Amino acid sequence: MFSRDVYIQRREELRNRVGSGLILFLGNEESPMNYPANPFPFRQDSCLLYYWGLDFPGLAAVLDADSNTEILFGNDFTVDDIIWMGPQQTLAEKARQVGVDATRPTGDLKILLREAVNQGRKVHYLVPYRAENLVKIEDHTGIPLIQVCEKASEDLVRAVVAQRSIKSEDEVHEIEKALDISHEMNALAMRMSRPGLVEHDVYGAVEGVVLARGSHVSFPVIFSIHGETLHNHHHHNEMKDGDLLVLDSGAESPLHYASDITRTFPVGGTFSPEQKDLYNVVLEGQTEAISMIKPGVFNRDIHLHTARVMAEGLKGLGFMKGDMNDAVAAGAHALFFPHGLGHMIGLDVHDMEDLGEQYVGYDETVERSDQFGLAYLRLARKLQPGFVVTVEPGIYFIPALMDQWKSQNKFADFIDYDKVLEFRNFGGIRIEDDVLVTESGSRVLGKPIARTVDEVEAWCAA
Repeated sequence: MFSRDVYIQRREELRNRVGSGLILFLGNEESPMNYPANPFPFRQDSCLLYYWGLDFPGLAAVLDADSNTEILFGNDFTVDDIIWMGPQQTLAEKARQVGVDATRPTGDLKILLREAVNQGRKVHYLVPYRAENLVKIEDHTGIPLIQVCEKASEDLVRAVVAQRSIKSEDEVHEIEKALDISHEMNALAMRMSRPGLVEHDVYGAVEGVVLARGSHVSFPVIFSIHGETLHNHHHHNEMKDGDLLVLDSGAESPLHYASDITRTFPVGGTFSPEQKDLYNVVLEGQTEAISMIKPGVFNRDIHLHTARVMAEGLKGLGFMKGDMNDAVAAGAHALFFPHGLGHMIGLDVHDMEDLGEQYVGYDETVERSDQFGLAYLRLARKLQPGFVVTVEPGIYFIPALMDQWKSQNKFADFIDYDKVLEFRNFGGIRIEDDVLVTESGSRVLGKPIARTVDEVEAWCAA
């Protein structure tokens, strides 16, 4: 964990932002795979980690913004627990490490919250994403289960987003620890991927890198010759010479900060001329996007500029036609680039998405579009120093989407469907890096991972 002063200061800032009432945090419980004694690997709630720093199940915490008191709730381990788990610190000992003096048994939380509700005091809580916490809030506050989410505190959400969006130097350092693992993951995948292997041969080795570093993946690894399926979690295809592979993967640092890197590379180690041309279109889009990142710029503007850059590249290759400014304004480019440019990253790989994407990526200055493609942009608002964002443009040939648009003669003034359909089985290309917004510009985080055609081919041949 960070120093105790970090957590003390974070909680103090949150109290000041919220102003009054009780602020409730519910940590995560262990989740059984198939019976209670066989759980999935434990992952603590990110907000509890951010404000309280303690990484074990069965915790809850309350900040009283009126009296400035702080209480951690949990139960100490019994001798029966210790037989299986070994010696354990008490809850009070752990609490002192993060600057908390008051601890109480888990059962006291309901008493405290019911008393506050009966007194008419405001209980602030975040939208629960786990079913057991929905039930706890209903039980502890009396709010009907079907109303628990709608009665979550918008004031608390906005306060948390304002704090967690700005990453400290220590947090950036944690993200770069995760990126060190990503560097190894990508290097191994490029070296290993050869004709005749099955995707899971490489997928298993890549995830093994993470486990060998004492970490966990920050999201399920995407590794597929079918990169046109944006979130493809199947790993059963045999790799053939000439296939393109998309590896979208990330790891967690010791304090659970995430990395998120995507690279596209050829099975057999050499891009075909067509693959090279399209890869360079995506690379130019990403390079242009990164060059635009600085405080005060709307990420939506960077997304749209990147779309225009890639549309011009596609026009040069014969896939698109006409005026590309008009094409992007109409949304024609989304046949090839149907997702957003990127998202926040931090303690969550899509940082704070559980709090509501409209609070994280949008504000009163920019509204979400309903245009296909642009509607999927997770981060549109102005960038600020301390934001860490992903930059991940892509070009994809998605047969179902191609067939639908062609049957509708959609954007026929901008798309050459005869040319497009020749690439029906091409797949997809995505290139992604994690970027810090600095006071005057940006910095790509982590050790460089092969990006250019020459670099990728060299890594594949290593």
